[in-house]
Amino acid sequence: MRPVHVVALGGSLLRPEEANARTMWMGQLRQLMVHLEGNDRRIGLVVGGGLPARNGIQLASETVQDPHRLDEVGIAATRLNATILQQVMLDIGCDVASVVPHTVDHARQLLDQHHIVVMGGTVPGQTTDTVAVKLAAAVHARHCIIATNVSHVHNKDPRQHEDAVAFTEMTLDELGGIVGVGKPLNPGDSAVVDPIAVSVAIAAGLDLAVLDGRDIGRLDKALDGALFEGTLVRARGD
Repeated sequence: MRPVHVVALGGSLLRPEEANARTMWMGQLRQLMVHLEGNDRRIGLVVGGGLPARNGIQLASETVQDPHRLDEVGIAATRLNATILQQVMLDIGCDVASVVPHTVDHARQLLDQHHIVVMGGTVPGQTTDTVAVKLAAAVHARHCIIATNVSHVHNKDPRQHEDAVAFTEMTLDELGGIVGVGKPLNPGDSAVVDPIAVSVAIAAGLDLAVLDGRDIGRLDKALDGALFEGTLVRARGD
């Protein structure tokens, strides 16, 4: 059976405010995808909304109060980001699905036909972390990689607390104790891992790998199952 990998790419990794860094990152990501395809590995990329989602939600929230409607704005932004990465890879001839699937089941079907599938959000109330974990469970991936803009899971937000402690390994229950389990985030909010994604991973018995996706080398190591700089979140402690 061909190995299947699933990565949640935080929308912050597209960094519209850092054009040079973003261009280099996209080039490195493309090279990694070419390498994976060349080794007949399949990969599902689930892309977050990042700044476009936050800006869109903020604009809509001036008149829209329904959180599900605001989530639809965020979902549209994730699909825009997914389309950008899809086209970047199609441009160099990668075997990428030419559609951005709107459901986990459709993404699973497309991974039977293509080496690479890129998607965004699916339904209100679920972040792209949750979508990625559900897809990883559906395709029986070894783990789900959460590539974000922080290096590790910490006991508290390292951007606000200088004494935050980083974990290199922990259990899903321990992660749930930090970020919560099953409680939806408000539209536009973020956590190192979405609490609903944690609950889905617990139910599926699925390991997570949390790392700084700005460093493609770390992502490459995690995809290879090698020791990587970040946090390995095991489904069980044994």
